[in-house]
Amino acid sequence: MAEGFSFTALEDRLEPRLEAREMFIIAEIGINHNGSLDLAKQLIDVAKAAGCDAVKFQKRTIDIVYTREFLDSPRESPWGTTQRDQKQALEFGRAEYDEIDAYCGRAGIEWFASAWDLPSQVFLRSYNLRHNKIASAMIGHHEFLETVAGERKVTFVSTAMSSYAEIDQAVEIFRSRQCPFVPMHCVGEYPAREASLNLRVIGELRRRYRCAVGYSGHEAGVSGAVFAAMLGAVAVERHITLDRSMYGSDQAASLEKRGLELMVGYIRSIPTILGDGVKRMSEAEQVNSRKLRYYQDPHYQEAQAALARAR
Repeated sequence: MAEGFSFTALEDRLEPRLEAREMFIIAEIGINHNGSLDLAKQLIDVAKAAGCDAVKFQKRTIDIVYTREFLDSPRESPWGTTQRDQKQALEFGRAEYDEIDAYCGRAGIEWFASAWDLPSQVFLRSYNLRHNKIASAMIGHHEFLETVAGERKVTFVSTAMSSYAEIDQAVEIFRSRQCPFVPMHCVGEYPAREASLNLRVIGELRRRYRCAVGYSGHEAGVSGAVFAAMLGAVAVERHITLDRSMYGSDQAASLEKRGLELMVGYIRSIPTILGDGVKRMSEAEQVNSRKLRYYQDPHYQEAQAALARAR
């Protein structure tokens, strides 16, 4: 993505017209690191090598997001026998995020995270992050939205599991605080079926809110994100993993290295393939035209005239 790009510059665009600098690709690591900082770094490397603009994590305070009864309930995992054991093992703290911040800086890729509670959002403020993210589950938490909007950073707002009434309220909060935002069309299935993707909603969101719109996908393949870009999405987010068979609820809805490379490559090529809409003959076409349209060759025409005279 080119320096100086601003999503807010696209607010009045109601028709899709994608340019190379107008696509922001986010590799969602989420909790697919399985509590391993080394695995997180490997995923950052995969995202950077594939050409993504940013990686994204998730941050929770588990005693706020989950009830004590839930956390004490049984769950077998690599880290223990309760839900608390599993949830706590998947959370990074200050030491891990300090290292992620430094590692992304050295790698030359942006990072940010979706917070799931107010203390986690306050925690993320301590880093020099350019973007915020509202997870679909948080779109109805108005106090949380007001806190995020108060930071006035470009915020990606996922809209899965949401009605227009709920999205309307979220948009009003961000606009009233003059916080730039990008609604992200999203379907809350993991993985999402192609029949559920309903990508035409991207255009409806753009017309309804008169703003740039993105896409956050949970499907197994790459085509949904590519088609979303062709429909005018200015940001695309996909979960990534090293191996879909790894432990974790998000792994099956994630792209592995090759899938991510294909998706990024296809999306980056869209502006070149679509062109500018001006009908013209390329130099190669002009050469081929002279070769294949024999009847326009002066020598052919002279020969035909000679044949006519001979008759």
